[in-house]
Amino acid sequence: MNEDQRLVTSDLSTDGRSGGQRTPPGGPTAAFASSDTATDPRKNVTLRGLTPWQAAAKRALDVIVAVAALVLGGWLILLGAAASAIAHGGSGFFVQRRIGRHGVPFPLLKLKTMRGAPGVNTTVTTANDPRITTVGRFLRKTKLDELPQFVNVLLGHMSLVGPRPDVPGFADRLTGADRVVLSVAPGITGPATLAYRHEEDLLAVQEDPERYNRDVVFPDKVRINRAYVEEYVFWRDFVYLWRTLLGR
Repeated sequence: MNEDQRLVTSDLSTDGRSGGQRTPPGGPTAAFASSDTATDPRKNVTLRGLTPWQAAAKRALDVIVAVAALVLGGWLILLGAAASAIAHGGSGFFVQRRIGRHGVPFPLLKLKTMRGAPGVNTTVTTANDPRITTVGRFLRKTKLDELPQFVNVLLGHMSLVGPRPDVPGFADRLTGADRVVLSVAPGITGPATLAYRHEEDLLAVQEDPERYNRDVVFPDKVRINRAYVEEYVFWRDFVYLWRTLLGR
């Protein structure tokens, strides 16, 4: 769910051998046909995603913006990686296995913002998380740690707008009509991301942040993301991108 989780293994291998992955019977794409309108055989529910034209327009926007962002902002990524490498060691980049379109895992790219802390081994990040370093806090506040994900967008792992990619154990366990969320590529931003832009502050005041995240935040994000996919309108992606740039 939240970023830079399980920092004990921050330089995760991307060879697909990480444990704990739960996939539906028949493989991660079993509930989908080749198009974005398919039937989940376990619930006999028709999943209606984007039309081919909508998907093509969305992908064209992704490629154009990702190329422009990497060309114009590549120096920021390198500068942030250098600062992160000095603060955290290693390359400065963080690679983590996330669940992508149709439930297929992919390696998400970020800048490191955290380091391991004794006794802290949770997948939930709060505002006062002791694993976040001073440099990392700046990178997270300015969202510079997210810039490498434009590489994921260019490679087709992600989209500019869509549901945020989860670690294994959340989106890959969706059933029935909720699995329509997996019919689109996960996004850098989106309606649920904007609705929970202060998520770390919200979790920080909970008695059990991990349980609150699982029982309250995640189901609400699924509801918001389902509405985004099922009621998809291309121009709304521009609204979400604009709101993200304005921090609103």
